[in-house]
Amino acid sequence: MPDEPTVSSPAVPDGIDVAGLTGWFRANLPAIEPPLRFSLIAGGRSNLTFLVEDDAGARVVLRRPPVSHVLPTAHDMSREHRLLTALWPTAVPVPQPLGLCTDVAVNGAPFYVMEFVDGNIVRNVAAAEAAFPTTRRSAIGDHLADTLALLHRVDIDAVGLGDLARRDGYIERQVRRWTEQYRNSTLDPSVAESRGVDVVAADELVARVGKELAERIPPQRETAIVHGDYRLDNVVLGRDGQVLAILDWELCTLGDPLADLGLLLVYWAEPGESGTVLGQDATTAEGFATRQDIIDRYAETSGRDVSQVGYFTAFGFWKLACILQGVYVRYVKGAGPGDPGSVSGLSPQIRQLAERAAESLDAVP
Repeated sequence: MPDEPTVSSPAVPDGIDVAGLTGWFRANLPAIEPPLRFSLIAGGRSNLTFLVEDDAGARVVLRRPPVSHVLPTAHDMSREHRLLTALWPTAVPVPQPLGLCTDVAVNGAPFYVMEFVDGNIVRNVAAAEAAFPTTRRSAIGDHLADTLALLHRVDIDAVGLGDLARRDGYIERQVRRWTEQYRNSTLDPSVAESRGVDVVAADELVARVGKELAERIPPQRETAIVHGDYRLDNVVLGRDGQVLAILDWELCTLGDPLADLGLLLVYWAEPGESGTVLGQDATTAEGFATRQDIIDRYAETSGRDVSQVGYFTAFGFWKLACILQGVYVRYVKGAGPGDPGSVSGLSPQIRQLAERAAESLDAVP
């Protein structure tokens, strides 16, 4: 069964202007007939994704930025829509883009609409076991590796994405950027104590790993489309485990394709491990491929030398530690909804990610 959307409360979710959107749909997508129902699809951590349904049962998906704390250079709806438009005619499975609106008067922020792809989004063991029998689970890893190789095979100039970003020095720029982000995400011990949370204890380890990553960057031999967040719960799967659509293109850029493979391995938990990344344990269910299976399949399908994939896995762990540090500090300082103490559990996760990054880097030949 598909991973069903959940409806936020109240009945009209935050970020939805029913009157404005109804008018836009009438003018631009007349096949979707009002009255419309909007429900927030669970799972996203940044841009908001809504299911839009009409009385006839037609369904499409709307993407828009968060309703608050929007960074000026982030959450670019036009950029995401451009990526889908460029990739839709190719063999890469993406949802068909249906329309883009940059007039903020319509819904308070730019948004785009794409097709709803019916299938399975697997986020945990329960979802994996409900959707796929044990004998079909190993094929999921093959399909993910093959689809990633397919994305990395796209001719960026032929599809009009040659100017999406700089082509060279991708990892160098990423390491520099996230090193600076981590430095800027410090938490005064007195502030932490006043809010009843732990001070992140990973600073020295994150700094050491970041320095070593900067010193050991492998040469970038080619430039490809890098999804930036390619993992199991960012794809829609069919019944046999094939990838029906790649979702969440917010972090997509141009760079070293092995960065995507490394990040996929970060989230690909294996049975018996002491901890999972952000609780994503679906691949610990019986029958799933191992990380080495994924590496071997990608190498075979893409024809690439993957001998340095350990470096990119280390980079993925380290980058995620830096990202979570920023989330942790913003919430502790009150720049977000809810009780800042509720994210105090991020502190040991940041330390664990930094340790996994160090271990991965030590294993690189």
